[in-house]
Parts: sequence; structure tokens; C-alpha cells
Amino acid sequence: MRFPFVLVASLFSTATLAQPLVAEAPLRAHLSFLADDLLEGRGTGQRGGDLAVRYLETQAAVAGLQPLPDGTYRQALTIVGSKALPSSTVTFSAGGKTLSPAFGQDIVFGAANGQQKVEFDAPVVFAGYGIRAPEEQWDDFKGADLKGKMVILMVNDPQPTVAEPNRFAGKSLTWYGRWVYKYEEALRQGAAGVLLIHTTASASYPWSVPANGFGHERFNLAGAGNAMEGWLQEDMARALFQAGGQDLDALRAQAETREFRPVALNATVKVVLNSQIRSIEQFNVAGIVPGTDPKLKDEAVIYSAHWDHLGKDDEGNSRSGQSDHIYNGAIDNASGAAALLAMAQVAVKQPARRTQIFLWPAGEETGMLGSTAYTRKPLWPLAKTAADLNLDSMNFVGKTHDIGVAGAERSSLYASAAKVAKRMGLRLAPTIPDLSGAFYRADHFAFAKAGVPAFNVGSAVFSGDGSFDFVKEPKASSERLVAFKKDYHQVTDEYHPSWDLSGMVQQAQFTLNLGYEVANDKNLPTWNKGEAFGKVKR
Repeated sequence: MRFPFVLVASLFSTATLAQPLVAEAPLRAHLSFLADDLLEGRGTGQRGGDLAVRYLETQAAVAGLQPLPDGTYRQALTIVGSKALPSSTVTFSAGGKTLSPAFGQDIVFGAANGQQKVEFDAPVVFAGYGIRAPEEQWDDFKGADLKGKMVILMVNDPQPTVAEPNRFAGKSLTWYGRWVYKYEEALRQGAAGVLLIHTTASASYPWSVPANGFGHERFNLAGAGNAMEGWLQEDMARALFQAGGQDLDALRAQAETREFRPVALNATVKVVLNSQIRSIEQFNVAGIVPGTDPKLKDEAVIYSAHWDHLGKDDEGNSRSGQSDHIYNGAIDNASGAAALLAMAQVAVKQPARRTQIFLWPAGEETGMLGSTAYTRKPLWPLAKTAADLNLDSMNFVGKTHDIGVAGAERSSLYASAAKVAKRMGLRLAPTIPDLSGAFYRADHFAFAKAGVPAFNVGSAVFSGDGSFDFVKEPKASSERLVAFKKDYHQVTDEYHPSWDLSGMVQQAQFTLNLGYEVANDKNLPTWNKGEAFGKVKR
């Protein structure tokens, strides 16, 4: 999972006993194995990732899940790995000045089109937030021809105003504010390249995050992608705009209005991008529990949890002097992968009316590649997919009296979650502003984009304050939760046998109960009226 951390809870009630019960012992066993050094951090394109896939498909078979029609538990996807070589350069000519930003310090960039060599000279254009959102009556492009040009964009959304406090979801970050959307829109506009201006406030993370990301191999699904994409450090952007005869802050202010139009700088850029490219095959893992109803069995509920993490990085940690070079990803997301195995083990013994699919996507950490590939070539028709219930970075602290269902409020899944929570003696945690775009950063979002009601079960925006109602030692439990922030995407995200997994079991149980609620209901879940994803045809 990219940044938000997940937390949940539940107290079992007698009403829960009618459902298959998730056991802690298998969940803990799967978690400790998947997070072990032996699996080398389950990296995409690495040996550890291959071991994780082999383990998951074996355990899916042991649990009794039925294989896919081809007799396997694998869905193949081809991805392209790309890493910019030191010989790559970006040079700006602006107002008679030459600016040569240093890779890693001033600029980071890479190729997403699978080409080893990319070279071009192009004029530079500032296009505001780079957003086309008809429902917000917003178009930053206004028909401007950006083909063959270097487009520089702001991240995040247009900010709320006194007159429009709820535009672009107010304080919450929308899909249009995500860097992934910016790159996709630049590609649709035909830009030669795209750079995003980084500020910690607008990106919600420091410069080190994109710098580290572009400093390593990056992955994309095979097919069309931007020839050049990256980030520009704010000070360098300010210097470029000034040399190009523009004031960055003044243009930012203009970009907060619907009247904004793209502004050409008095600047050009020369890009020489040499990349190390490889094409590799990765696998989603999936298994099936067939439904029992003669008609409803043709519809399915999906439970998902990505198996990948950041792998091992001998080179990077040698440079930093760290002896530990394995990013184990115990919480993110050996926890979710293990929980799905434990859930499947009991689900096969009590099938629901609709079919249930257990799905472990690949490549979530590299941009939700596995889940995106699934929705492009689904194993089950999307029109007959009731919901995707995703698990990512689960609760390792202990039981709570509440459960987060952030994102469920977009669809009828919220009402279903409320029913399940009540039966389990839980409260639904209140919905809070999604300041960092948590809804768009996990595998369920690929399904939402494809029109399937979905959310990350148990999730809430990680505010860092540990504000959940823990059953035991509320203050100490909150502090343990907050402490995980320093381990997120670090080599210190490791499994500890001392963890109290009762909360993790509860999260898995709530998810399974919710899946049965959906799988046994006579009606399919629906998006709320006016919800953007509800406009997508299933």
C-alpha cells in the first residue's frame, strides 16, 4: 500500500457464529512465512516474488479453492521494467540561460513506453493541475495542442474556496489530484514528456519519495506509456519559470480558477533518456469457491490482497551503510495475503449463494499493475462482479470497538457494512477527509475505476494520531500504531512473534462476513447516485 495505513476491529457476537470463523493459527503461520527473509521481500521481478506466488498457489490448493478454467491458480501479466541510466540528461534553455538539473537532487525521470532510448527537443508548457473533469466543469487544457511538448503540472486538486467549499471534494484528495492521473492525462494529450512540480504539502510526502522511486527500477504494464515522465523539485521549477519569463506563484494562483489556460514558457528542453529495459512475466494468484444458487452463482464477490512488496536492495543499502537489505513487508502486505488464505480455508467449507473469488494481485507497489491487468482481462465478467473487498496493511495492535470503512460510503456497501458491524457488536468509524487520497492507492481502486463497487475494508486515512477505540490499553495501543509510521516501506517492517493478532483476525472476519452479506443478498451492490464511478458501465 502506498501511504495510508489500515486499521480495524471487531468484537465477536453470538450472531457471528453462523458465519465461517477465521482462525488465528493459520493466519499467523502464513504471515510469518510470507514476511520471512527467505522470501526476500516478495519483490516484483525478483526471486522472492516468484517464491511468494508458488507458496500462494500451493496454499490455495491446500485450502480447497478451485483453480481457474485452465487448471492453474495463475493469471499472467507482462510488465516492463525500466531504469534510467546515468548517461541520461535533461537540459532546459530558457531566456538565454541553460539549466541542467541534477538527477536525484533537482529532477527525477524515466521512460514508461518500454523504449531503451528516448531523445527529443520540445517547447515547455505549464498546464496547471492538468485536469479534465466535466462533472466539476473544469478543463485545464481548453483545447490547447500539447502534442510533442513538455508539460509541467501541479499535483493535488484545485483547492476549495469560500464560494465552493466542496469543489473537488473539499479538503479530500480526489483521483484527479493523484500523480498517476496526471501521467495518464498527459499521455492522452499527446505530450512528449511530463514533469510534476513537487512540494511536500501538495504531494503529501517529501522529495525523497519520488527520488527513491525513480532511483530504482520502475514497472509499467506492457503497452503505451509516456516516453518521459518524472518530477521537478520546487526550487528548480521556480528557477526555470523565472528564466522563462514567468512567476511560478502567479501561475499557480491562475491555475486555481476555471479560466486558466496553458501558458507557454520562453523555454525549451532537450531530453536524452537512456534506460535499462526488461520485459518480465508476473502473476496474479486466484482461486474460486463456487456459489450454490442456480442463478446467483454466475455472479461473484472478490476478496483481494496484493502479495508483492519492495523486495531486496543490496546496492541501495550498501550505499547507505545498512546491513539489512530486505524489505520484508510484514504489515504491507504479508498481512493481507495471509488473511485471505485463512479466510479461504473456512470459506470453502460453507459456500455462499454467489461465487467467491480469492485474488492476490501482483505489482501493487509498482502502481496497482496486477489489479489493473485483471480488470482489463477479468477472470469473471465485471458486469457480474458484485464487489471487491480489499485488504492491505492490517491491524497488528489488538482488538478495537470500531472498524474503518472509508470508501464504502460511495456505494450501497456502506449499508451492508453497517449491518455486519451491528451483528458483530461494532461501530463504524466516522468518515474523515481523505487528505492523502487513500481511496486511490490500493488495489480496490482498479475495480472501482472499472465500475465495480469496492473499498479497502478496515481502512481509514492514516492520520498518525492512532485514534481508534482499542479494547485494551487504548493509549499504549495507539502509540504502537503511530510507531509503525517509521517502519512504513522500510526494512524494519518485519514480523514479530509477540504481535497480538486478535485485531487482524477480527478484520479478516469482518471482511469475510461482509463478503457473505453481499454474496447472499438478492441484489447486487450499487454506486450512490452522482458517484463518478457509478457512471462506468459494468
